[in-house]
Amino acid sequence: MTRRVSVAALIVGAVMTIAAPSGAIAARHHGSAATIAPGAPGSESYFDLARKDCVGTARNTGAKVWFTVAGGVLSDVYWPTVDATNVHTLQYLVSDGHSFTDLQTRDMSYRIVPDPTGMSCTVIASDAAHHYQITTTYLADPARNAVLMRTRFHGPAGDQLYARLDPLAGGTGGGGSQNAGGNTATLASVDGTQVPVAYNTNTATTAVNRTYAVPTYEALQSSHGFSSASVGYADSPSDGVKMLDAVHQLTSYGSAPNGHVTLTAGLRLGRGDTTLALGFGTTQSQALTVAGDAVAQRFNRVWRRYESQWLGYDAGLTRPSRRLGLSAVRGYYASVNVVKASEDKTFPGAIAAGLASPWGQSVPAGNAINGQPMYFGSYREVFARDLYEAFTGLLVAGDVQTARDATYFLFDRQQQATVRCRAIRWRTECPHRTPGVCSSTRPPIRC
Repeated sequence: MTRRVSVAALIVGAVMTIAAPSGAIAARHHGSAATIAPGAPGSESYFDLARKDCVGTARNTGAKVWFTVAGGVLSDVYWPTVDATNVHTLQYLVSDGHSFTDLQTRDMSYRIVPDPTGMSCTVIASDAAHHYQITTTYLADPARNAVLMRTRFHGPAGDQLYARLDPLAGGTGGGGSQNAGGNTATLASVDGTQVPVAYNTNTATTAVNRTYAVPTYEALQSSHGFSSASVGYADSPSDGVKMLDAVHQLTSYGSAPNGHVTLTAGLRLGRGDTTLALGFGTTQSQALTVAGDAVAQRFNRVWRRYESQWLGYDAGLTRPSRRLGLSAVRGYYASVNVVKASEDKTFPGAIAAGLASPWGQSVPAGNAINGQPMYFGSYREVFARDLYEAFTGLLVAGDVQTARDATYFLFDRQQQATVRCRAIRWRTECPHRTPGVCSSTRPPIRC
């Protein structure tokens, strides 16, 4: 006997007051009396893979969240600027409750089905030994800071599906011997339902020029509630995956202060679409409100709005010759869209070199330099040479406005008094690196 269930998992990027709260699901936020999890501060945290399966963001400047998928699961989620990652991974686990537990990145194989715009994708994960399949479609909510995941589970009726979030709230993850930039996790109560929340209120890192950094909260909600929920410390006995591996059940812990934390929740699988929401905000209340507003939506309607915005953008581009063939034409639009999607929405024309951090999986996210958590911008910063390449590509493709914005950003923010351009800069030169040590010993272009 098998069961087909749709789980629309929605990862809300954040809350910078994009939409007024509907209040239906997000009302009555309360803290939860908590049993503190053992195992602090957890293992050392790291950034995630740069090898992205897909990336996306809403085609507007109001919804300031970017999502990525790597290794078949949700990876870096940036908010409220394109250089600010807040998620290491959010992935699923499957257990029959007594004999096995599978973790998505560890035990499942997957394949990717891209959409025509390149801005959403579907991941099909499966395990032949345990006879189940998880199909997840990722996109960003164009009306609010949210990433949506609609997931269909097809497998034995006795299987339980869990979601596990490994956060990097505020761009750091803590844990290990230094535990710099540690996150805190707790279970809040929303209308009698336990909601896992992670947060990091620290805004000071080694990037002294990032004055736009904000406190970060992320809350995981479900439209059907959770069958169980717990927070703990990564790779300790309180980590959800460790509990499920050992006894195939969760022991509920309500608080995990200051460390490398994880949040795990069992999903109640109803008929049709079930929606999860991971909401980011500058306060816990904001994060919970955005998550509540997001779960109240119908996924297909959001998907149509999301696709129509990108298709509208593509309609304004220079059309490639049909003689190139369908594959090349789709590649053209997807490539231009990825460049456009890499532009920040607070600083027009600030096109990041990439929505990823090369070798991120080997870079600790919990180390300190001179007593401050290390900021790791990597390719999520603006390099003058790469901005020039983005400018030329967009100009040729017909997006003159973004090309113009990139020019203004280059001259207004990256040009030095010597009329040369800095090798790398977000808002000042080499914000997190040793002074004078950039990616290039000489400026890559002259202004």
